[in-house]
Amino acid sequence: MVAPLILLLVSLAGVAAALTLPQFSDLILLAGPAAFASLLLLLLAYRALLGRKTWVVIDGSNVMHWKDRTADIGTLREVLVSLGEQGLHPKVIFDANAGYKLAGRYQHDQTFSRQLGLTRGQVKVVPKGTPADPLILAAARDLGARVVTNDRYRDWAETYPEVAKPGHLIRGGYRNGELWLDLP
Repeated sequence: MVAPLILLLVSLAGVAAALTLPQFSDLILLAGPAAFASLLLLLLAYRALLGRKTWVVIDGSNVMHWKDRTADIGTLREVLVSLGEQGLHPKVIFDANAGYKLAGRYQHDQTFSRQLGLTRGQVKVVPKGTPADPLILAAARDLGARVVTNDRYRDWAETYPEVAKPGHLIRGGYRNGELWLDLP
């Protein structure tokens, strides 16, 4: 965002020189389009900055067990509402067996996305035989996101040292029937 601003200021100085000093009048042919282009770049950078979402990656298979230690999609829905109230945008990743734990059968990304009111791109069920943990941690790294889970990911700490960073893992659960999340 700094580069387009500098380009805009320099090109506006060129436009001013071309309009006020007759010996630099040809400079308008370069400075004018440069000012327009840099203004456009500045507006695009500003728009991207405003549209940037603060993502969190949710360990769906972990979070769905937070209430009474039983698998419940309602628990995950409640966590999603709370995160949304904080302005956080979720991506939920499930182990392949999550559908079996919830409904006694396999459930695809699309099924979970409908149940959770999320887009299909926000929900992922890992393939059978694939551990979800490294995919959760990789997604968090790619998105610059924190992870909502009570898992400590000790087996993955060497590959993903950010799990040891305070605040990277957002813990939660229920106390006296009320949801709590370790958010600032």
